[in-house]
Amino acid sequence: MLLKLENSKVPMKMVFLLSEELKNNPERVALTQALTLDKSKPTMGLKGINGLFGSKEWWNSIEQGRIPLLFISGIIKKAYVAGQDPSNFNNTVDLLLEDGTIQSVGIYTNKRVDSKLFKIGYSASIVYALDELKPQAVLNFGQKYNQIALEMAVSLEPVE
Repeated sequence: MLLKLENSKVPMKMVFLLSEELKNNPERVALTQALTLDKSKPTMGLKGINGLFGSKEWWNSIEQGRIPLLFISGIIKKAYVAGQDPSNFNNTVDLLLEDGTIQSVGIYTNKRVDSKLFKIGYSASIVYALDELKPQAVLNFGQKYNQIALEMAVSLEPVE
């Protein structure tokens, strides 16, 4: 695991592992890989230079540091529904980071019931793989990387 939960000041629960999600949703892997390989769609998809999404080579690239990682941890200041689709559960949190800034992050869980663990005053941590987009896709999205959530954890008790 990439998130080091044993270093936390409060007990944490791992609520999301991309590896588990992909085992349960192999179609996501197939569709993402197909888009990467589709040269007729240069404005969409991943570049694939470190292996195709979800492949053994891709996971090895993460483990060996060829795909950069972004770690975000903070105290939940707000939990809410974001987006246009109606929802009866929160899918986003605002985290107060150590530097005093607020960062919005999506809630990722392998079990929907775990989304209820994201409460104000609790801690949350997430790690993203920063997988490079195709050059034309960068023009569309204004970013060089797609943030792919790999793991997410939330504390089992408040931290403040």
